Amino acid sequence: MMKQIAMCFATCLLVNSAHGLPRKDRMVIVISLDGFPAYALEDPRLPIPTLRKLAREGAAAHSMLPINPTVTWPNHTAMVTGVNASQHQVLVNGLITHPPDGIIAIEPWRDKDIMVHAPTVYDIAYKAGLTTAQVDWVAIYGAKTINWTFPEDPDPKGLIESELISAGLVTQEQLAHFDDSSPAWQDRIRTDAAVDILKRYKPNLMLLHLLSLDDTNHEYGPMGDASLEAMAFLDDRVKQVMDTLQSEHLADRATVLVVSDHGFRKIQHTIHANVALRREGLMREENGKAMWDAWVVADGGVAMVYMKDPARQAELVPKLSTLFAGIDGVQAVYSQEELTKLGLPLPAQSDQAPDMLLAAKPGYSFGNGVEGNIVMDSNGGTHGYLNSDSEMNAIFIAGGSGIKHGIQLDRISNLDVAPTIAALLGIEMKNIAGHSLSKILSDAQPR
Repeated sequence: MMKQIAMCFATCLLVNSAHGLPRKDRMVIVISLDGFPAYALEDPRLPIPTLRKLAREGAAAHSMLPINPTVTWPNHTAMVTGVNASQHQVLVNGLITHPPDGIIAIEPWRDKDIMVHAPTVYDIAYKAGLTTAQVDWVAIYGAKTINWTFPEDPDPKGLIESELISAGLVTQEQLAHFDDSSPAWQDRIRTDAAVDILKRYKPNLMLLHLLSLDDTNHEYGPMGDASLEAMAFLDDRVKQVMDTLQSEHLADRATVLVVSDHGFRKIQHTIHANVALRREGLMREENGKAMWDAWVVADGGVAMVYMKDPARQAELVPKLSTLFAGIDGVQAVYSQEELTKLGLPLPAQSDQAPDMLLAAKPGYSFGNGVEGNIVMDSNGGTHGYLNSDSEMNAIFIAGGSGIKHGIQLDRISNLDVAPTIAALLGIEMKNIAGHSLSKILSDAQPR
């Protein structure tokens, strides 16, 4: 009798999903391993048994195409909206502001409603009556559609933070100085926060973002010993989440998606394009104040050029194009008319949009220096290159409830992540560019 009831219950849930009712029985946990390149999975030295098991027993893509620019905030936003930067309008790791009397600035701690110009999968899930949680996700500050949060800048008086303090996992003082701690320690606490939320609240959707590999790759470059150790450490964090699902008897209702936002390249040189502007008199000081006609915002392998006076574009565009094209390490200069092809908004659509875009050659990165040499030697690694660069490809691995076993995909787009989450949760995302990965879904209805 109990077996018949269980079978009826499962059938009813499937029917409900097919008719568009939200799957309140399901949990989807998205774990983003920032800066994990797809090519790393091809290295047999890489000690990641948990990820390899998840890929073997579930589904995995050969690689995942990021959007332009291939940096953290735009791509995390793409993975929850299903649209590129031309629509969601997140172009850098924060909000680009244009002070009337000052230089362009990037402000990270601005409300999600100001930054993100497209509906997110967590917005839709919340409005459908599902519960949501996030740990260190980006462009999500102040989101009203998140039930439980452990933000990038933790508040020692916050709910989840207080629970971690009570459990003896962290102290109030440590949280107050969270940014001064090592990246590995931070990711350990973030994972502890995710585990706490899973155990106590069992959200239908959990977004977890881990950063230590990105920090390591920036400092030492990808695929060195430090990078391999960071990936092994992250594999243990994924195992910590998976073990929690097992110990809390949640595994039969939980789907785990492991993704990354972009890949990585080693660099040997940094281009400080603002130095070139300064030499041309397009940046200067007058009466102790910074004055500028054009300004370059570095974004790793690309840089965005802004002009203060739109009326001077006809004069400045040819001059700037010649200037930047002559700098060693600049691969291409894109005009405003070419931004749409790259998936970026136009200035008429967004105040975040640049007037021009610069792309660096492999081995070169853009920096924000305003003094010294235009091109300087450097080391380490970066990302941000155009998404046509295969080394920018990210990872996608899925397993658990609702995922078929042993499915291998070719390269997918990260715009497919949000609609796949939606399909698993029985909700619908409209007017998006991505598509649910129906080939890997065993019981969710592609929408």
